[in-house]
Amino acid sequence: MSVQEQGRRAKAAAGMLTTATRATKDAALRAMADALVRRTPEILAANEADLAAGRDAGMTPALLDRLALNDCRIEAMAGGLRQVAGLPDPVGEVVRGSTLPNGLELRQVRVPLGVVGIVYEARPNVTADAAGLCLKAGNAVLLRGSSSAARSNAAIVRVLRDALDTAGLPADAVQLVDASSRESVKELMRARGLVDVLIPRGGASLIRSVVEESTVPVIETGIGNCHVYVDSAADLDMALEILLNAKTSRPSVCNAAESLLVHREIAEPFLARALPALRDAGVTVHGDADVVEAGHRRGVAVRQATDDDFGTEYLSLDLSAAVVDSLDAAVAHIARFGSGHSEAIVTGSLDAAREFTARVDAAAVLVNASTRFTDGEEFGFGAEIGISTQKLHARGPMGLPELTSTKYVVTGTGHVR
Repeated sequence: MSVQEQGRRAKAAAGMLTTATRATKDAALRAMADALVRRTPEILAANEADLAAGRDAGMTPALLDRLALNDCRIEAMAGGLRQVAGLPDPVGEVVRGSTLPNGLELRQVRVPLGVVGIVYEARPNVTADAAGLCLKAGNAVLLRGSSSAARSNAAIVRVLRDALDTAGLPADAVQLVDASSRESVKELMRARGLVDVLIPRGGASLIRSVVEESTVPVIETGIGNCHVYVDSAADLDMALEILLNAKTSRPSVCNAAESLLVHREIAEPFLARALPALRDAGVTVHGDADVVEAGHRRGVAVRQATDDDFGTEYLSLDLSAAVVDSLDAAVAHIARFGSGHSEAIVTGSLDAAREFTARVDAAAVLVNASTRFTDGEEFGFGAEIGISTQKLHARGPMGLPELTSTKYVVTGTGHVR
């Protein structure tokens, strides 16, 4: 089936979803969750075929782990759908309202976006997460995963569509776009009028391609070149704990720290502790001349950093590091190399914290907290479709409200102008 035909079917399904009640959508989400668990063997068989193909193709252990499913991971996918079912329904929420001087009643209410396209890479759990979030917000979704997870995604979507049909909602609210060629991505990016918004989730090259080539409006979920800046007024124990958590708790995700900035006034005592601790945690540091020299004095090997190192989202146990002369210099470094995702300051100075949060341009700015907290669930939103690093419509963790638009409802009593 062509992407154009899938788009037409999705458009029709989205029209039916606009009037679906919360009770109906929540029942469908729970039915989808139950079906995933019940049909786990079917999904695991498809996933094993993907894993076998990946091993034959020389896929790295890290990518194989992202691709792999098991009983626990499928149960977690089902749990995510049940969690979404328990969240408030954003559709119909009144954002603002008033009675105008002429007596007209004005309300701005949340409405579904319509048809959402998701382009994503290896993780098959995204298939269920994206489908559930879009459904709860009243949207139909076209899912275009990677070819490496094609069998897994097809099995998951088959299960979800069957559950939707049983629950009395249109199965075409969730559709899988063919992943066997790049042409399907291009068709999806050019399906303006059928697809209302496109959301890319993945690496820098995927996101750049979708943003630059799409004629469909795009919500950019950007890469995370996140910094931890240790200010001159920082508590060094706190700073070390935050740095290690931000870098090592899960290095392959977008909210992991990729760069360390240290104020020169406390660089010697902090790096004397931080560099051995990072080494012991398996982290390779790519540092400027000051950090290289500090490592040499402590017997810790530090690689000489280049501008490319400071601009890299490693997604691994690698970290760039630099000593800066001031908060101004830290802000300038972040402005040059940051990606607008998450930036953290560790400081005991209220003035420094206020200046940093005011001047740093990012979706999330954290004070005395790990960058790993930039997450929809951690923020109390329940679940997220991604972290938006752009400034229009949505920024930061995108929960259910960010998967809606608004319309104005104007009610009169025969008013004419």
